[in-house]
Amino acid sequence: MELFHALNRGVDGRDIFLENSDRLRFIHDMYEFNDTSPAGYTYRTIHSGGFVNPHIREKIVDIHGWALMKNHYHLLLSERVAGGISLFLRKINVGYANYFNEQYERKGTLFQGRTKKILIEHHSHFLYILHYLHLNPLDYLKGAEDWRLRSKGNIQNVRKALEYLDSYRWSSYLDYAGKKNFHSILTTSLFQGKSGDYARELRNYLRDAELEFTEPKLTLE
Repeated sequence: MELFHALNRGVDGRDIFLENSDRLRFIHDMYEFNDTSPAGYTYRTIHSGGFVNPHIREKIVDIHGWALMKNHYHLLLSERVAGGISLFLRKINVGYANYFNEQYERKGTLFQGRTKKILIEHHSHFLYILHYLHLNPLDYLKGAEDWRLRSKGNIQNVRKALEYLDSYRWSSYLDYAGKKNFHSILTTSLFQGKSGDYARELRNYLRDAELEFTEPKLTLE
């Protein structure tokens, strides 16, 4: 199995999620378009007092992690069928762009180009990539914007950072932390297999950085 980090952003850096309803639409699309059948085929009918989906879904990718930011998205994907990632990304980019343009009465390209796909080749990258996706929302937390410079002590308050992540619905972090959010779109087995408590693992990761910030730096005279 090959694991890819896929990301794309709005053309000219524009925001692609203006309201929470836009984020919900994109999450819906991640479910709806993850199917071998054309989009829109998975309609539901009422049967015996409940909703029944007459179509048996056949996923084309596994979504192992995701995060939605104001002007871009991150997805962590592996294929279930040959060409599944390219097909899924094409369906979700076109489908969401069509929704966005209709919703906001605009025309033209929404995304800056083809979605970037980065193969996770090295074990060190694999260990870090899910944390990276889930830490992205710290861009919006005052005082934590430089979290990417973790090794230079720029995560100063772990408790505040974790509280913010707990309040941010638009990533897979809550589902990994055992708080059901949008679990139906997610495959967690790949990463949960290495840790029984993802929230604790991320907390320890952040606390390592906090210690780097608080401990005195020893220098040789």
